[in-house]
Amino acid sequence: MLTSSDVLASCSGSRQALNARTFVRRLARATIGATFNQYAASEVRRERLVDYLERSAHARFVLVGEAAGYRGARVSGLPFTSERQLTGTGPAEATATIVHRVLGELGIEGDVLLWNVVPTHPGTEGSNRPPSVAEVREAMPFLDELVRERQPIAVGRLAHRVLGGSYVRHPSHGGAAAFREGVLLSIRR
Repeated sequence: MLTSSDVLASCSGSRQALNARTFVRRLARATIGATFNQYAASEVRRERLVDYLERSAHARFVLVGEAAGYRGARVSGLPFTSERQLTGTGPAEATATIVHRVLGELGIEGDVLLWNVVPTHPGTEGSNRPPSVAEVREAMPFLDELVRERQPIAVGRLAHRVLGGSYVRHPSHGGAAAFREGVLLSIRR
């Protein structure tokens, strides 16, 4: 739950901006089931996330996936973003490439905050697993804070079950065209 010290007045009318540094500090201290918390021991990942949340403070949409992936946010610290996209080195991640390409083609990348139901990584250094029901429950306060006053776009079945609304197909395994169409329909509502 937000406290008065976590909220700053925003320039966008009634929307209140999250205090990104406080949010990330709480996330770095969180234990979300048996997931790997990529922010706990990495100042680089924490600072990247603070910067990203501050730059995205006025985003109208929040695109929400299932959980941090082993080639994406576990390494980069940013949802739907690979280390290669940030630095030119490290692992690439197909979903991250598709998401950023589609948002860029639609001209909305700057108006979309990317997030996951479970912001930490369920799985190992080389694999993903679905988050448990308990992990989803433990991660909900973080999602709730970021969705507040934004239009959520649920990507994939888990995000759809949690957020409701219309279903947008996950872009992996041949789903890029359906993902693009689903995002386009969602932003037109």
